[in-house]
Amino acid sequence: MTNHVAPNYSREEQIRGLIEQISAYIEQFHHGSVELISVEGNTIKVRLGGACSECELSTQTLQGWVAGTLRQFFPDVNVIAAE
Repeated sequence: MTNHVAPNYSREEQIRGLIEQISAYIEQFHHGSVELISVEGNTIKVRLGGACSECELSTQTLQGWVAGTLRQFFPDVNVIAAE
């Protein structure tokens, strides 16, 4: 029997992976996307794209969906939109 060792991903790699999963869902069901721009301390900067970039509900998507999901795993983060 071999021992399984969990991968040792950095915090930024974990955040990037989670955002990629969120983006895959948004792409499939809403024709939009979310892209990680930077992680600086507890501030995560993302850019909404596709259908989300012009949507009037993009603020709710950013804060409710993207930030809400990220805070489930990283409670101290602040998610902001990239200019």
